[in-house]
Amino acid sequence: MASHSISQLSSSDAASARSPIPAAAGIGLRLQHHAHVRRERPEAAWLEVHPENYMTPGRADELLAFADHYPLSLHAVGLSLGSACGVDADHLRRLAELERQVRPDLMSDHLSWSAAADQGGLVVLPDLLPLPYTQEALNVVTANIDHVQGVLGRRLLIENPSTYLQFSQSSLSEAEFLCALVRRTGCGVLLDLNNIHVSAMNQGIDPASALGEYLAWIPHEAIGEIHLAGHAVRDLEGGGQVRIDDHGSRVCPDVWGLYHTAVRTLGARPTLIEWDTDIPAFTVLQDEAATAQSFLDRVRTRELAHA
Repeated sequence: MASHSISQLSSSDAASARSPIPAAAGIGLRLQHHAHVRRERPEAAWLEVHPENYMTPGRADELLAFADHYPLSLHAVGLSLGSACGVDADHLRRLAELERQVRPDLMSDHLSWSAAADQGGLVVLPDLLPLPYTQEALNVVTANIDHVQGVLGRRLLIENPSTYLQFSQSSLSEAEFLCALVRRTGCGVLLDLNNIHVSAMNQGIDPASALGEYLAWIPHEAIGEIHLAGHAVRDLEGGGQVRIDDHGSRVCPDVWGLYHTAVRTLGARPTLIEWDTDIPAFTVLQDEAATAQSFLDRVRTRELAHA
């Protein structure tokens, strides 16, 4: 299998970047806020969008209008990097065309699968489904990431998913699996702290210990972005609770605690506020970003004091 070093891919990243993403708190841009952002150009350190919403004729121009005023990240949801049938060629082609027009500084997708081949062609499911963390799955994801990075000519960040169960077949932890992907492909990691909290709580694991495992296994220089979001808590029949990664509320205090630990350990990283359901006014997202920025500013103050 092809292998790309981080140093090789980072040079093409620099060449293709339209505007660098700062190590600051950005906002996920959704359709409900397009008109407001175009008209008012509200304060935001950077914006992140789902490229699949702009991969049809004419939509790229809309995205370019935002890129003229804000650094942009493309956070894909459709590559299906865990699919044994490989990455859909047409989807990747259209994503690469958009990338060449927009020249984002960061690009990412998820450690998940959502497409499978059958006798009638490709079946695409409207979800980001988890993988068993086995050597076989590692080989599949490695090959798909190598292919995508080769086509794009740049490094991809891979996001840890939210999960609701564990596979008995798994021979690696999620942190070990991501570490192996980094070492095999030169990809980076998008560390989603809400997902760590949701997955850990659903599986009866201490979230702080789970974060500690990620920070112990994954090379810190490979962690290129952090995601923060809210989640829902649902009561189950017979007692117990399940946490749903719905991105529909403010970041909870426990996830802010994980963020404090992460940035103290890693230093400042580009940090995104995600909000995808029950979307509030843009000012609410700015308020959440300001809270994240206060953590980042404290880290910088501490670093300067010890310089």
